[in-house]
Amino acid sequence: MRSPTLRAGGTTLDVSRPLVVGIVNATPDSFSDAGDRSPERWVERALRCHEAGAHIVEVGGESNVSNRLPVEAAVEIERVVPVVEALVAAGAVVSVDTHRPETAEAVLDAGAAIVNDIDGMRDPRMVEVCARGEAGVVLMHTETAPKVSRWDEGLYPGGVVERVVEWTAERLAALEAAGIERERVVLDPGPDFAKTPRQTVEALRGLDRLAEELGRPVMVAVSRKDFVGALTGRRPRQRGAGTLAAIAAALRRGGRLLRVHDVEATVDFLAVWAALEEGEEVPAELRVGEDVRREEPAAGDARSGTEAAPEGDEARAPGPA
Repeated sequence: MRSPTLRAGGTTLDVSRPLVVGIVNATPDSFSDAGDRSPERWVERALRCHEAGAHIVEVGGESNVSNRLPVEAAVEIERVVPVVEALVAAGAVVSVDTHRPETAEAVLDAGAAIVNDIDGMRDPRMVEVCARGEAGVVLMHTETAPKVSRWDEGLYPGGVVERVVEWTAERLAALEAAGIERERVVLDPGPDFAKTPRQTVEALRGLDRLAEELGRPVMVAVSRKDFVGALTGRRPRQRGAGTLAAIAAALRRGGRLLRVHDVEATVDFLAVWAALEEGEEVPAELRVGEDVRREEPAAGDARSGTEAAPEGDEARAPGPA
């Protein structure tokens, strides 16, 4: 990837290191979120993502799952604009997941900086809105209209990676000609969108080619996706480990923006990743704090009224004097 920056609205983001994009589903029918789904809860969750360390918080007002009914732009706007306004007031960089130009215009007016369009920025009206609003955009590869599933093993006769790179290069040139400079564009190979699990894996294996040939940061939008469920046999909220495995593979291939549901786990993952894979300095005096070194035994772990026996290295290595 040649450019280490992303311009979005009045913000310039350094993408030389991975950035966490926290997902907030401002919808009453999300398959990924459980519990209270009220508008107040959407704002609360969004602010929690920001406070947990998300560099960008992305809000969506419509489920992208194909078995959910589409909503009108007015409904989508009513759902997402209050969340965007709360995030902007808190100092967050905000992205909005929408394929509707009317919604994009409303959220940019409310202070959002990025538009993530699952329709691949194919609507000229969307391009015009984002160009006029100086928005950053996520350019996602897809071969279908929004909310239309297509699993076709014959769809990419020349190879998935070849098609993704070709399609993205064409769309990137079209956006630039329409006034959206390359420095404002993030690339997304579109995991699960018009791709079988095998095709998604192939596309993700080719992230390095996408990043290097087109010179723009790549979004890793793998969180709880169907291909992870297919590989693991897990339901959406049980796909955390599979998601982190996919992120690790994508980071080695140049992935930069990590779009995730679980911000805290991803921030922790990146802290360890930076030390082990990116050579980030670990201070010689660093020690685990006593407030996090141990936990009280869970019910059933108590042994004769004493603390549960430590496991692994903790059983062999004494703590500091």
